[in-house]
Amino acid sequence: MRSELYIDGTWVPSLSGETIDVVNPATEEVIHSFAAATAPDVDRAVKAARRAFDRDGWPKLSGARRAAFLRAIAEGIRSRQAELARLEVIDNGKPLPEAEWDIGDAAGCFDYYAGLAEEFDRTPAEAIALPDDRFTSKVVREAVGVVGAVIPWNYPLLMAAWKVAPALAAGCTMVLKPAEATSLTALELAAIADEAGLPPGVLNVVTGDGPVAGQAIVEHPLVDKLAFTGSGKVGAGIMAAAARDIKGVSLELGGKSPFVIFDDADIGQAVEWIMFGIFWNQGQVCSATSRVLVQEGIHDALMARLVEEARRIRIGNGLDEGVLLGPLVSRRQYDQVTAAIAAAEAAGATVACGGKRPPGLDRGYYVEPTVLTDVPLDSAAWREEIFGPVVCVRPFATEQEATELANDSRYGLAAAVMSADEARAERVASAFRAGIVWINCSQPTFTEAPWGGYKQSGIGRELGRWGFENYLETKQITTYASGEPWGWYIRP
Repeated sequence: MRSELYIDGTWVPSLSGETIDVVNPATEEVIHSFAAATAPDVDRAVKAARRAFDRDGWPKLSGARRAAFLRAIAEGIRSRQAELARLEVIDNGKPLPEAEWDIGDAAGCFDYYAGLAEEFDRTPAEAIALPDDRFTSKVVREAVGVVGAVIPWNYPLLMAAWKVAPALAAGCTMVLKPAEATSLTALELAAIADEAGLPPGVLNVVTGDGPVAGQAIVEHPLVDKLAFTGSGKVGAGIMAAAARDIKGVSLELGGKSPFVIFDDADIGQAVEWIMFGIFWNQGQVCSATSRVLVQEGIHDALMARLVEEARRIRIGNGLDEGVLLGPLVSRRQYDQVTAAIAAAEAAGATVACGGKRPPGLDRGYYVEPTVLTDVPLDSAAWREEIFGPVVCVRPFATEQEATELANDSRYGLAAAVMSADEARAERVASAFRAGIVWINCSQPTFTEAPWGGYKQSGIGRELGRWGFENYLETKQITTYASGEPWGWYIRP
């Protein structure tokens, strides 16, 4: 396991000599440590990225040349998939099958943006029709510059890929700070990029605490754009800091996503998608459909089945065969989730199942899959992100009531609807105020489709061509093409 910073193509310790421990969330044991970057380390990384962009020619390479590096990184990830997945499990806690899925998706992300980099070569400048035929004008797209990226701990390598791949494909250089709770695979990504021959300074990975290393990236004057995924509170702080230098930002923040289930839905399928929407990755998913609205006609039957199935989920160390719910990522997250459950009960909610540490798992940050009912609409459990395996379920009578309840949130990241009536499902999908909408499912995510939210769930979009365009500037080039003198001040 790597422990040093990756700056300008070399592995270096932090200048302070400080380190951060890696704690396995399944056992609470310290298993490793890595360098804790401070502002001088970040300064070196940013200056390396600046040089790679301004002088060394990374943005001047053809898209095909950049694509070759991205494909080599994708192949490097695939060749080490088993090892990387195991690192994700001992670092994050998620079950091994989920980690393997994530690593495969990360490799696919680099392949996808390699294709867009090649396509960019074949995209001609856009000619603009002007009312004055003495001029011609065109629009070209160019790389933004140096990107500072700060990623969360819930999908460590995948979230790195979502930012690194499109930024490098577009011709940007980057300083990446992984979450302090889960930095192991980001360091391995740096090693894979190095083995792929990526030029020095194009990708720099600095590990460290958010208020120190992350803040140093945000405030650095040589960073052109900030890309962040995480909490709304931190995102607001980044946006405020970026305003001082008029930096561009893209923010993928929190959610409290609704899932509306009508009484013509198949109960078994509905329960499966409810569980996938909230128990995958221990519910530590920004788009988790944590507010479930069930039409009155099937509410009681669905609740009985949901509680039955939730109690059957095997909980344990993510490396153990058959485990589908691992520990939360850290002691801090465990304390926050258990406190949120207790607060929900105090506010009047009923715990239909779960809510406690699983029997026999005395060590590790484990919380049972939890189903809450009778949750007051003004309570934190209904309105705020818990970020754990906790779902709130309530009945509704009419379509209008369901859509109003679904949209009554400061968030707008995702939403889902389930119904056998296609017209109704499309109607409700259209009524949702959310950037990602699922019909008859919850959570499937594809690199080709845009990802991002309305309202306080963020600014901008990741993935697809939208993620690529995130890292491009638009330039107008206008030419005076007439052979006649302009003749405003100097008459011919």
